Amino acid sequence: MQIDILTLFPEMFNGVFQSSILKRAQEIGAFQYNTVNFREFTENKHNKVDDYPYGGGAGMILTPQPIFDAVDHLKKKHKTNPRIILMCPQGETYTQKKAEELAKEEHLVFICGHYEGYDERIRTHLVTDEISIGDYVLTGGELGAMVVVDSVVRLLPGVLGNQESARSDSFSTGLLEHPHYTRPAEFRGLKVPDVLVSGNHQKIEEWRRKESLKRTFERRPDLLDEIELTEKEIGWLEKWKQEQ
Repeated sequence: MQIDILTLFPEMFNGVFQSSILKRAQEIGAFQYNTVNFREFTENKHNKVDDYPYGGGAGMILTPQPIFDAVDHLKKKHKTNPRIILMCPQGETYTQKKAEELAKEEHLVFICGHYEGYDERIRTHLVTDEISIGDYVLTGGELGAMVVVDSVVRLLPGVLGNQESARSDSFSTGLLEHPHYTRPAEFRGLKVPDVLVSGNHQKIEEWRRKESLKRTFERRPDLLDEIELTEKEIGWLEKWKQEQ
């Protein structure tokens, strides 16, 4: 996967992309990234990328020309038709489902804005996706882009040591992930559930499914509206509702 990031602050990405899983993913060739300072594509003598909004108002607006030209350059360079993602608090709220969708692409371009906002023509005539990582406002789109890139890259083949890890993540199954335990089997009088050390894999899988369902019921019941449940699982839910 090729990932290009349009930003006025390319240095922000060095530490994140040269550490941990993202660094390993580059080393094995799962993806490569490139930061593009779109200020370099300006056509005015002062290299300005923003201007006052028509009609007045507070703040400065990113102008369309340098961003359009930067994207055109990347399309010609890679000879692709990439997904062009605008990081914006007005975009769709980011989910694991969206991460899985983007992980199937060969080329992603992220546009990270600053200042008050974007010229609307960037939004309506250039981008393919608008993404928000939550209902709050950051000083720029860089941190949001890092979040999205991390969540996408970890899904690429070979990036995680065990692909089952990604398949069982919270939200990948539609439910929150079940509890985990490791050695020792008893710590300060606190014991690992007996079923996990029983060696009975069928019972272990049932326990994990039940605990995953229970955790979702307790913490994110809204997710259950999208899940197809068995009669046994519906019975568990009814019991938990009565206990509440």
